[in-house]
Amino acid sequence: MAVLRTEVFLYERAVILISCFLSFLGSCLIIFTYMLWADLRTKPRKLLVFLSVADLLSAVSYFYGVLRDFDSDSWDCVLQGSVSTFANTSSFFWTVAVAIYLYIFIVRSDQRTANGLLLWFHIISWCVPLGITIAAVSLQKIGYDASNVSVGWCWVSINASDQILWMLLTGKVWEILAYITLPILYILIKKHIKTAHAALSEYRPILAANPMSQFQSSMADTKLTLIPVIFITLRIWSTIRFVLTLAESPAVQNPMLVILHGVGNTFQGGANCIMFVLCTQVVRSRLASALCCCRYEAGSTCCRGSDSNQQPVETPRTDELPVCLG
Repeated sequence: MAVLRTEVFLYERAVILISCFLSFLGSCLIIFTYMLWADLRTKPRKLLVFLSVADLLSAVSYFYGVLRDFDSDSWDCVLQGSVSTFANTSSFFWTVAVAIYLYIFIVRSDQRTANGLLLWFHIISWCVPLGITIAAVSLQKIGYDASNVSVGWCWVSINASDQILWMLLTGKVWEILAYITLPILYILIKKHIKTAHAALSEYRPILAANPMSQFQSSMADTKLTLIPVIFITLRIWSTIRFVLTLAESPAVQNPMLVILHGVGNTFQGGANCIMFVLCTQVVRSRLASALCCCRYEAGSTCCRGSDSNQQPVETPRTDELPVCLG
């Protein structure tokens, strides 16, 4: 394994710190909207909240690591590497958990089984990463890695004789499994929705011609496509640098590759927020209304419901949308 340090330049650190901050805000917004509006608390969104907690921890730990730009096995390097290892691995598990839940709920039409898996999702997605992290710290495997497989933060120490094994156990093997699992599950879900929609169109032509029905189906189909695409697009750069490090290639220090790796590892929370908050009409409308009310507190007509004679606006139930996430 090459031990030549990959220098992280100031502009690279600035870009990645911004990505961490946006991911932190995005994760907080997902959690905030779930807590604020009770009718949006569907089971898939609940899973999304737990995923956001993991992404939030990742963003905070990566932010500290990039800001410090470690150059040795200091105590805070080990602490930061431990938190990011736990949170990053947990994020992989929760991402796959959402896909498994949607597959069972939509394709198998078995809500009882899907809901029954929630406890197992918690056990696996929290306890397995925690166990791996504790083992890595106990065996002194977490530490300074010369930024060859990170971007300023700490991960598996370059001094570990079995560094490759621990890089796999603390992230890469789960990441690669997610690359395989997510596309398969979402392709099966999309295929099922397409078949069901075709059958519905045959027996209910009026509903099939309904513009709102077509719009919701189109949005659901787009999101199902984007979920694995965004995950792979963000994460693939860290895998590429991992492979280049194993091959001892100097390309691992390419500045553009370093930036893509840094942003990809830190922006998952931001990407989820864009897709499931900002690009979800129901949630977006409520956020806009809430911001408007905060801005015009003194009885402005901008706020829906400020007029006592105004009829409440009925919004579609998110649990009726094809992907359950809105």
